[in-house]
Amino acid sequence: MNIIIFNSLLLPPSQTFIRDPAEKLERFTAYYVGSRRVEGLELPLERTLVVNRGTLLGKVGEQVFKLTGFAPQLYQQIKALKPALIHAQFGLSGVLMLPWVKDLEIPLIVHYRGADATISEADSKYTSLNHWLYFQKKETLKHKAQLFLTVSQFIRQKLIAQGFPEDKILNHYHGVDIQKFWADPKIARESIVLFVGRLTEKKGCKYLLEAITIVQRECPDVELVIIGDGPLRAELETIALRSLKKYQFLGVQPPEIVKSWMNRARLLAAPSVTSSQGDAEGLPNVVLEAQAMSLPVVSTVHAGIPEAVIDGETGYLSPEADSQGLAGSMVRLFQDHTLWQTMSYKGREHVETQFDRAKQTKVLEGIYESVLSGRI
Repeated sequence: MNIIIFNSLLLPPSQTFIRDPAEKLERFTAYYVGSRRVEGLELPLERTLVVNRGTLLGKVGEQVFKLTGFAPQLYQQIKALKPALIHAQFGLSGVLMLPWVKDLEIPLIVHYRGADATISEADSKYTSLNHWLYFQKKETLKHKAQLFLTVSQFIRQKLIAQGFPEDKILNHYHGVDIQKFWADPKIARESIVLFVGRLTEKKGCKYLLEAITIVQRECPDVELVIIGDGPLRAELETIALRSLKKYQFLGVQPPEIVKSWMNRARLLAAPSVTSSQGDAEGLPNVVLEAQAMSLPVVSTVHAGIPEAVIDGETGYLSPEADSQGLAGSMVRLFQDHTLWQTMSYKGREHVETQFDRAKQTKVLEGIYESVLSGRI
């Protein structure tokens, strides 16, 4: 049975949480459909369809599609697949599918994952055409979508507060591939604090740098390794040059390199904060991957993170923007090897029990079947 996985951009490097479960579906075949292809994840060519193929005409067609839903060639390709449903990734992509679900007469599932549920209309309505369209059609989406999935209970509560029908919102953890993410015990751990993510305000790297400055006074061998890129990189590198003894900015790295650093590091830092525009995480996949790699997590009481990291058992959580708290947690884990070993073991156990992607993908297939049978 064919289904459409729709995301406006197919698919940025960080969005393995969209592709990987879709490729593990057993009772459904996923076709990836979007406004345009971007440099990022590999997708099966025979199952990837976009409006804009990079030509000038394609760029015009993309804008027309977003405004009206009109993309006749792509629509005919989709119609020929006889899809059972459309699973739109993020609220902003959900509104783009409203004309199609009406014409195709199939259910629409919209997956909310973070900023799409936390950004305010006042701050973001005019930041892009996608945002403008979303806020124009948000009320229609509430009524026309069959089901809203959320990556955390935190995001679910955000949607309820915005007037989304509570009986149409279902929390679903996407999970992590525990067969892929596991630690090789032959590789020695080093005195490394690892950060992986976009260098944006909500990721809280400013506070991480402040915390590492404190940590390196007590543990001078500790090195900070930052994997990722973004608009704040130059500013953060300037701060690091001024205040840190040992650090590396490695930019965007392929998944296997990230995994190898998770196997070498002593802990993962995820110092997320709510941005000045209200942007917040949903549930960052990196904290799940780290725990699967037996890597304790030092993070914050932010968004869905407390649903994934058990404070005092699989890591430590501090208040947002609390550099002193982050530093204290890190020093504790560097200085107490028994504590580190306990959290390392419990983190892996926690992910195996609650966030195994194979199990969660089966749950997702059950959700699809419930929607198609009318049970949801």
